[in-house]
Amino acid sequence: MRVAIGKSWCRLFLLLVSEPPRLRECIRFKFVYSHSNFFERMRTNYPMKTAFILEDTPESQLWLSEVLHNSFPEIVIGSANNIAQAIAVISTSPPVDIALIDLSLPDGSGITVIEWFNRHSPHTICVVASIFDDDRHIFPALRAGAHGYLLKDQPQDALVQALNGIVTGQPPLSPAIARKLLRHFHEPYSTQPQELLTEREKEVLSIIAKGMTMAETANMLGLKRNTIAGYVKEIYRKLNVSSRAEAAITAQKMGLI
Repeated sequence: MRVAIGKSWCRLFLLLVSEPPRLRECIRFKFVYSHSNFFERMRTNYPMKTAFILEDTPESQLWLSEVLHNSFPEIVIGSANNIAQAIAVISTSPPVDIALIDLSLPDGSGITVIEWFNRHSPHTICVVASIFDDDRHIFPALRAGAHGYLLKDQPQDALVQALNGIVTGQPPLSPAIARKLLRHFHEPYSTQPQELLTEREKEVLSIIAKGMTMAETANMLGLKRNTIAGYVKEIYRKLNVSSRAEAAITAQKMGLI
């Protein structure tokens, strides 16, 4: 495999997109087809003039404000500390250029706000700023429309560098997130996973991929919860996945959702 190593894992992540099928699918799924406007803006050095921060902790909100000001000194920043307040602010204000969004909030998940931006302000660059680095948070956020994912346990300078990279064509990804994506999409993968599943397993997969719990899925199909749990275990085994988020990505590729 041809690999050219740049100064960051974000660059490495982009340089690898032409090689492995699963990695190519990841880019096609999130960073190319869904966000062509984002890459066009990066190539033309689009100036970052306005920003929005969704963060419930005052100290973290101030810290992220400093990151933005150090990245883009002239930027004007708005903020909110919960989802309801965020929607109220961004729905009545001009679109912002960039948004830093925490995922764990008092009234739900920041993914709700990412989805709002994706529908109503597609030119806004949404970047997750979170302490969570697991599949359960990363993949749903990217699937919802996030353009990047930064970990708040990094030094402030590292986040500033990641945000500065936007104007030179690098998606804002913390190194640990980029490595996780690379590992995930390098794993062996069947090109036709639908052939591995029974019709009932496909039905179960299509439901859980939409966010339904096993209890809700059991009620919908008129089955016992333990039966659904067995189907889910078999689906994970056949598709070589280990989380609901990975299963949802596979279900979308199969056209089930």
